[in-house]
Amino acid sequence: MKNLCSILLSLLLFFSAFTQSVNFPSLWQSGDTDLQKSLEQLLLQQGLADAVSNDQLALTLVDITDPESPKVASVNGDKMYYAASLPKIAILLGAFVEIEHAKLELTDKLWIDMNLMIRKSSNAAATRVLDTIGRDRLLEILQSPQYALYNPDRNGGLWVGKPYSSASAYKRDPLNNLSHGATAMQTARFYYLLETNQLVSVDMTEKMKQVLVNPAITHKFVKGLKSVPDLTLYRKSGSWKQYHADSIMVDAKGHKYIIVGLAQNWDGDEWLEKLALPLHNMITNTQ
Repeated sequence: MKNLCSILLSLLLFFSAFTQSVNFPSLWQSGDTDLQKSLEQLLLQQGLADAVSNDQLALTLVDITDPESPKVASVNGDKMYYAASLPKIAILLGAFVEIEHAKLELTDKLWIDMNLMIRKSSNAAATRVLDTIGRDRLLEILQSPQYALYNPDRNGGLWVGKPYSSASAYKRDPLNNLSHGATAMQTARFYYLLETNQLVSVDMTEKMKQVLVNPAITHKFVKGLKSVPDLTLYRKSGSWKQYHADSIMVDAKGHKYIIVGLAQNWDGDEWLEKLALPLHNMITNTQ
């Protein structure tokens, strides 16, 4: 048993050292001309080019099959939208950062609340986890140089400035005045940093993935991909009135990719659903 523990510890240390030694590129510097052309052509075919032009739709697609050389295509990627429950992924990150720093204990209650918050999008659970972290502390983590998941130089990003309750916003984002906001690029970056172990340690990363995997709500991207077998999905979505958001990281057994969609239209959920399969085919070269 001691030998097994030693082996596991050695593997964790190896992967941590490997991650630290790799200079993973910025997604903003990883644009792929062919992928961008294919994305824009798809949006034109789907009748969504005007929605992009009118800032009603943002979409970011990242091929991370080779995580050291991601390929990015994006429209309105740095435009910030009201994102409803999608920024609960920021609360998840805040909890694991504090657990890793020994400021929070990963109790059964906290684990259950994190799963309810992500898988079933429970507002009550999200508010409990947020208050356990501390509202100002979460914003500090998101804006810290280590993560920069909200960055004024990129027009913002992930923001949680209101509990998921009837209470008023306590701190709206300084650039766009949103209570729960996101950009498509910063949300995609969250998943990329997660996949490359740049958010928290390897063991904490695996626990984060356990919370994000196998979503319980099956609409938008999940519904659009239901015909594809053998996919592993890590996902968080959100909807409120005409605002629809979805984010997903897909392991397609040989291909891995991230899709983030943010829509400001009553039909936005249908837009995201019908885009999912063509985007999957675009990455996996299938029809």
